[in-house]
Amino acid sequence: MTAGRAIGLMLGVAADGVLGTPRHGRPASTFAKAARALETRLNSDHPLAGALHASVLAGSAVLLGVLTERVGRRSPVAQAAGTAIATWVVLGAADLAAHGTAMARDLEDGKLPAARHTLASLDPRVADELDTIALSRASVESLAENTSDVVVAPLYWGALAGAPGLLGSRAVSLLRRQARGRSPRYRWFVARLDEAVHLVPTRVAAVLTVTGAPVVGGSAQGAWKAWRRDTIAHPSPNAGRVEAAFAGALEIRVGGRTIYPHGVEELPVLGVGRNPDAGHVTRAVELSRVVGWLAAASSVVLAGLLGLRRRR
Repeated sequence: MTAGRAIGLMLGVAADGVLGTPRHGRPASTFAKAARALETRLNSDHPLAGALHASVLAGSAVLLGVLTERVGRRSPVAQAAGTAIATWVVLGAADLAAHGTAMARDLEDGKLPAARHTLASLDPRVADELDTIALSRASVESLAENTSDVVVAPLYWGALAGAPGLLGSRAVSLLRRQARGRSPRYRWFVARLDEAVHLVPTRVAAVLTVTGAPVVGGSAQGAWKAWRRDTIAHPSPNAGRVEAAFAGALEIRVGGRTIYPHGVEELPVLGVGRNPDAGHVTRAVELSRVVGWLAAASSVVLAGLLGLRRRR
């Protein structure tokens, strides 16, 4: 059973690349509906309501993963199959690339309403008044953050903890997005949980961005400098790191004033260079793919090494 988890991760990554996200009964949509249904019953803005909301939903996802792992203990084939299905269900690499490509194409053609609509599926910011430069900036930021959240983090936790790690990490990412429209008191627990779960994966994503930058004609040195220099002022201990690394790799600037449904946030400027355009969005999609490939390869190796260690 040492190779079951590693093989399952490989198969799941391959399924995401070939088949994409399941179209019928999309897990993310189902989870979001369950989150909204529970949220209507917890109409208090007290931090305990947010804690209960996150605990029930994230705990349910982890429990489902535990059950999947228990079934997989019967044989390496069962473990590989369970891990593969869980990986395919939660991994968002193919969808992210498709959305990013669509945004780049719409921005290139001047179809700003279509670009705003696509951006809304990735990012909760208010995009109604964003022009081409602002949409390009938002697109690069969203591609960077989602590369960490829906590609690197699930694979990292999948290598460490199998199906519970895969399902649990993806559930926390969805919960953070779901809670953004609520009061800061309600979001407090969800935010702290999200920070803990993504503390290491965002740094892994930043390292992989530095490593993969030259593959897309980007600057590894720029990615490293922006990551180390610009994230200190960012309010998030996680998101700013991979966004800064992407900006440095592409030699552009992102960040600044951002409008969300819950209010305006004055975010620090990340990176140096010119304002982004549609071409930079296309390159950000390519960089996201490269980071995803590196994350897949390293997670498979990590899962295999951990399996060998447990066997010994």
